[in-house]
Amino acid sequence: MMDAIFFILSKFTQLCIEPLNWVIVFIVLSLLFLALRKVDLCRRFLILALLDLILVGWLPASEVFLRALEDGVSKVNITHISSSDVGGIIILGGAIEGGEIAADRGEISIYSSAERVTKAFELIRKYPDLPFIFSGFSDRLSPKGISEADAFKQLIAEQGLSDRAGHYENQSRNTYENVIYIKPIAWEFGQKRADGAPLPWLLITSASHMYRSDKVFQKQGIEVIPVPVDYQTGNSLRWTSFDLKDGVENWHKVNHELVGLIAYWFTGKI
Repeated sequence: MMDAIFFILSKFTQLCIEPLNWVIVFIVLSLLFLALRKVDLCRRFLILALLDLILVGWLPASEVFLRALEDGVSKVNITHISSSDVGGIIILGGAIEGGEIAADRGEISIYSSAERVTKAFELIRKYPDLPFIFSGFSDRLSPKGISEADAFKQLIAEQGLSDRAGHYENQSRNTYENVIYIKPIAWEFGQKRADGAPLPWLLITSASHMYRSDKVFQKQGIEVIPVPVDYQTGNSLRWTSFDLKDGVENWHKVNHELVGLIAYWFTGKI
């Protein structure tokens, strides 16, 4: 019950702090004060709406925070890692459109975080004998149709990849639940050292999400080797760039992780 309340509150909080949502609030308030013939207040809220749009669209404003998240965990060079050095591969959901559309159309769509999926395919091909776990049901309040895990299983089949070592966790709705449901699977099926101690797992998720994910896995006693993908920032800020679409996506990622980090710290999950 508490996990359900936590999930709903986290979604509501993120909705409230999304900068673009405040543009709508400011415009509605300006129209209200215009109807009340309070022109000065109407003008002030229109200015706030304009400033909000500038904040959203001017990319350095969001990139400075997003880059800090993406650099939160050092990228490990896995080129020379042997399959005998790792327990398996973990892929976190968040890139696949399962749900009602996939069920209706019979085709799986992939979000902008597609690198989570393509990197998974790459590593499954490179380490065909390693166990892998895909974790994810849906991050929606009222999910319908097939889970992300079931959608990934369909993609594996379409790519002609073997899933004899595959495990699909299709209950989790957020990062904490990912780890909780993964933990017993990782312990049972992961490769181990000679003394029986578990080997670290390769962890695939978006770079902006890796810091929080790594902290939750650490808290649960699961050692991981970060494989961050889906980078959205470079080494320098684009000071002259203005793009509302990219800005909205950047702020969404920043707010999502900010809410998650604060909530997880407050509830002792990290």
